[in-house]
Amino acid sequence: MSQQHTFDFRTRHIGPQKAETGVMLSKLGFSTLDELTDTAVPKTIQFKKNLDLPETMDEFSALNELRKISKMNVINRSLIGQGYYDCITPPVIQRNILENPGWYTQY
Repeated sequence: MSQQHTFDFRTRHIGPQKAETGVMLSKLGFSTLDELTDTAVPKTIQFKKNLDLPETMDEFSALNELRKISKMNVINRSLIGQGYYDCITPPVIQRNILENPGWYTQY
């Protein structure tokens, strides 16, 4: 890669240029990305239809849209655990259910 990379949003987030993709494909022995995909991904799970995606937007517009969406959030009071105090959990339940590492690790 002899080209000078800039650090704007597009070059950080939008993958390789056509020339870089061409070099990768030639090293792998393919002429197109479709040929590589057909070889690597089983036909039974390939999705051949076009995706129904919204129009693209720049970073500033995307952040503004996310701010609008976030203003629709409603903060509610959590009542989890209300009325369940002074309970005694039997040690066998505490150790084998609540503290059992088998629930949260493979070891």
